[in-house]
Amino acid sequence: MKKVNSNAMAEEVWASPKGTFASADKNLSLALGRQPDSTDLVKRHPFDVEICRIPAGKSVCPYHSHSAQWEFYHVISGKGFARDPDGVTPIGAGDAFLFEPGVPHQITSDPDTDLVLYVLADNPLGETCHYPDSQKWMIRSPGKAVIRAVPAHYLEGEE
Repeated sequence: MKKVNSNAMAEEVWASPKGTFASADKNLSLALGRQPDSTDLVKRHPFDVEICRIPAGKSVCPYHSHSAQWEFYHVISGKGFARDPDGVTPIGAGDAFLFEPGVPHQITSDPDTDLVLYVLADNPLGETCHYPDSQKWMIRSPGKAVIRAVPAHYLEGEE
């Protein structure tokens, strides 16, 4: 059995250049040996678990949806908001919620307090993300690319 203690783990801090988006994460799955770039399902693990701290007044990432990935959230402490197609819902300690593939979502902390939550996600191969606010796509497998598509005929450039 491989074991880690999340209390002993350092947070991995990230912030966007202008500071709109930020998080401090403890990726438990990586600490337990998950290899996210592997196509071997045993090495990549069937799900990913992290403890995510979103600093006061920040969003963890832009509003987005996943093509195939499910995400489960459980709030440990703090307050914030979950945005989805139905609007903005207040969230706080003890709240648990789920986003299925295709449902855009965004998590933002309250302006006065950090938001700490568990995030569990499955790890489908070939996952893509859509960013409705900016009309971008992130394509994974292999690697990762962020693109903005323009309409094209199906056979354009093919014949």
